[in-house]
Amino acid sequence: DVSGALCISQAWPGMARTIYNDHKRFLETYLTPYPGFFFTGDGVYRTSEGYYQLTGRLDDIINISGHRLGTAEVEDVVNHHVAVAESAVIGYPHEIKGEGKMLSFLPRNISPGAMALQWEQTLAAELQELISKKIAKYAAPDYVQVTQANWSNTPTG
Repeated sequence: DVSGALCISQAWPGMARTIYNDHKRFLETYLTPYPGFFFTGDGVYRTSEGYYQLTGRLDDIINISGHRLGTAEVEDVVNHHVAVAESAVIGYPHEIKGEGKMLSFLPRNISPGAMALQWEQTLAAELQELISKKIAKYAAPDYVQVTQANWSNTPTG
């Protein structure tokens, strides 16, 4: 079991070869970080059985009071909670810290009628505490939002 940067060793059809009007930036972004490999910008986890799981963008960083924090790192902790199906962390401008964090998550197997405000507040507090323990106090989000999937309005085709 190992985590790291997803890099590709061989070219493939349709691979990017430059950035329009900025070839130097292309080289610095995709070829310089890991010489001899194409750096995708994604993090990856490889299991002991050889399966790969993308863990998120490595360049998706929030700077909170001088602490650089990857959004995927927080999302990974949140997604291990039994009540969470998936999550997203975003940064927003904060007057004191520079950037703050907001966590939005989709609950797992919870009917919309069962999501009482008290349940949402309790779960939000649990997630903030979990992030504080697994990462650090500064990593806990300022805001937690429970979202609901509404598949009946999803376009098909």
